[in-house]
Amino acid sequence: MALSRVRRRIVAAALPVAVLTAMAGLSGTANALSTDVVISAVYGGGGNSGAVFKNDYIELANLTGSPVSVAGWSVQYASAAGVVFQTTPLSGSIPAGGKYLVQQAAGAGGTVSLPAPDATGSIPMSGTSGVVALVTSTNALSGCGTSCATAPNVKDLIGYGATANVETTAAPGLSNTTANARTGALIDTDNNAADFSSGVPKATNSAGVTVSAGDPGDPGDPTPGTTRIHDIQGAGRISPIVGQNVTNVPGIVTAVRVTGNSRGYWFQDPSADADPLTSEGLFVFTGSTTPAVAVGDSVLATGRVTEYRPASGAQALTEIGGTVSTIKLTSGNALPAAVPVVFPDLYTKTGALESQPLEPSSYVLDWLEAHEGTRVTLAQNTRLVSPVNTEFGELWVTLKPNQNPSPRGGTVYKSYDDPNSGRLLVQALNGAPAANVGSTLAAGTTGVIDYQSFGGYVLQANQLGVITEGGLKKQKVLPPKKAGDLSIATYNVENLAFTNPAAKFAKLAQAVVSNLGSPDILALEEIQDNNGATNDAVVAADQTIGKFTAAIQAAGGPAYSWRSIDPNDDTDGGQPGGNIRQVFLYNPARTTFVDRAGGDANTAVSVVRARPTSNQVALSVSPGRIAPGSDAWDSSRKPLVGEFLFDGNKQLFVVANHFNSKGGDQPLTAAVQPPVRSSEVQRQQQSAEVHDFVKELNDKSAGRARVVVLGDLNDYQFSPSIQTVTGGGSQLKTLIDTLPADQRYSYIFDGNSQVLDHILVSPAIKGYSYGVVHINAEFADQASDHDPQIVRILTGCDTDPLPARCLPGSPVVDE
Repeated sequence: MALSRVRRRIVAAALPVAVLTAMAGLSGTANALSTDVVISAVYGGGGNSGAVFKNDYIELANLTGSPVSVAGWSVQYASAAGVVFQTTPLSGSIPAGGKYLVQQAAGAGGTVSLPAPDATGSIPMSGTSGVVALVTSTNALSGCGTSCATAPNVKDLIGYGATANVETTAAPGLSNTTANARTGALIDTDNNAADFSSGVPKATNSAGVTVSAGDPGDPGDPTPGTTRIHDIQGAGRISPIVGQNVTNVPGIVTAVRVTGNSRGYWFQDPSADADPLTSEGLFVFTGSTTPAVAVGDSVLATGRVTEYRPASGAQALTEIGGTVSTIKLTSGNALPAAVPVVFPDLYTKTGALESQPLEPSSYVLDWLEAHEGTRVTLAQNTRLVSPVNTEFGELWVTLKPNQNPSPRGGTVYKSYDDPNSGRLLVQALNGAPAANVGSTLAAGTTGVIDYQSFGGYVLQANQLGVITEGGLKKQKVLPPKKAGDLSIATYNVENLAFTNPAAKFAKLAQAVVSNLGSPDILALEEIQDNNGATNDAVVAADQTIGKFTAAIQAAGGPAYSWRSIDPNDDTDGGQPGGNIRQVFLYNPARTTFVDRAGGDANTAVSVVRARPTSNQVALSVSPGRIAPGSDAWDSSRKPLVGEFLFDGNKQLFVVANHFNSKGGDQPLTAAVQPPVRSSEVQRQQQSAEVHDFVKELNDKSAGRARVVVLGDLNDYQFSPSIQTVTGGGSQLKTLIDTLPADQRYSYIFDGNSQVLDHILVSPAIKGYSYGVVHINAEFADQASDHDPQIVRILTGCDTDPLPARCLPGSPVVDE
């Protein structure tokens, strides 16, 4: 796979802009950032004069996807001086993505009880200044002075108000009517001032029950505040009042997100200003709490203005977060008119976008930013340039139908300079039906512009137009014209494990037989070990491969033999525990695998001559791996090399690859343009290793070696990596470049039909037919996310000039 589809809002790289700035200037040292359990709120005014709640409380949050036990832990409190800590022991666990409520001492006042607490103490906390620590033992902290954040067993600590016992800088001081709550996505930066904001007390227990001091019997002051949404959004990408608290911001709710840990609602000011640069829409982030609002509600929102950056290098989303409270005034209001989406010609300017003025009439990314949070509509029919991902209700469309179209309805990614500015991601909040590339989305899709970690800007649609299927057909390979023609294919089977359902094996196997025509040699990528993602010492994949070859035979294919090399445990990247590797399947009735003993995970294959002056070359081991000890292959798959014989003992060398993924690259919508493609560095090193090996084969054989380099190279045909591995075309020919420009793709990402998989051949292979077999990437029903490719080496095509039947062509047709 090219990228991992991670859909958690809580990610280490997703830091608000204000937090990133604060971290850059840290002078003190705090404990390591807590990535699992944090203190999420503290309140010490319970039962005091003017308080709504009867009790003080401490709230914890679990940032992980699994329950976390807190048995044997404690929360501890000290006064602002931080000399003596009082402890409250904890028990049980915090649910995945959930909260845990610790009730403390009650005062004489207050009218509202907290939700049922998960633990109860009797500590009378200060309503203004104090120190709260989360400790992984029940021993009271002592002797740590004002540096308790770095004391042993301290998981997290907040100092609020007038105290020096803090993580970097104190959180805001409190009152009887305010609590400190961790902001945004609850990320811990070890800076209390950046991590917490004060607001209306709101407590949540492990059952998900939430009670707010602003809710019971008191709708709050229904007077709109002086700050409007366009004041918060400002005329640039970053809010001019980021980090400030805003009160009773008015607007009409236009959309609501009720799932995941990025819940909240969008609202829009119906009284727009005259500035086209200031959006009138905004997202209100409520975390894992479902907002009690509906589309059409007139509301007043209170909270802290934040800039949420969903991934490293991404742009930021302006929102109201922190301790959020919402006052609902009326329901059933007419929504602000939706703005038609009309993209300008250019995609983006270069440089740091956040420091440049918006030009929405010139650049697509500026148009989208100027409409962030705004209700928009697709006023014309659009074409799907990705299949519908029904799990997430996602589809990419193009607003520029003549922009780099493929014959099958996609949009082809042809260069770094042209990311295809007409693409737009639509996420249907109520789900979307399955549909393939080339289908039509009817006019009328309406929703709000959001920005997220996967895909960047997105139209969050609560009204989806009708989708009409375009009739796209899957492809197949024609039979060979001569018995001596040898077919070689590559197929990334997307983490195939023995533990996968039989249906996945059957679907992949049927494609091998019916669509690929049972190739003579099949190089597979992403074959997992025998127990898949179970992270243990198992590295063998014989059961996985055996199950697949049996499925192929059951589908009417040949009885394939296979060769591979088990990797060392957890050294080749991919899904943790899966130990993915490349595998050769071959039909022994059509080709012979030349076994040469000694190949293993750590032994480097080399090229040897039959005699010192001979042009006849062989592999030192077969199968073997290219330079497995090289740093180029750190946490990445090592190339698998095999020697074959075909068509009357003709020699063939096949190199199966799976280069490192594009994970870590900045998105096309990055905050600094052009985006940084950091993953290219390692692929360049990997390309150099494969190039040098192929060059040795070519040099020692005087150019006679037939070499096929194939697999998931995870890079584009125009990338530096492909130029390196091919030697600029001197060592290998890039077969994807022999296809028409509008047919060069094997994968779809962010609505771009692009090349990741390759077949490259040495100059000694003169006559061939080649094609990409489109059976997955364009379809909602996929066996893998990659399309396979096939090359057929044509017999009797070793002469110059080539006979007519030996001229390049494609064996691929629609079913």
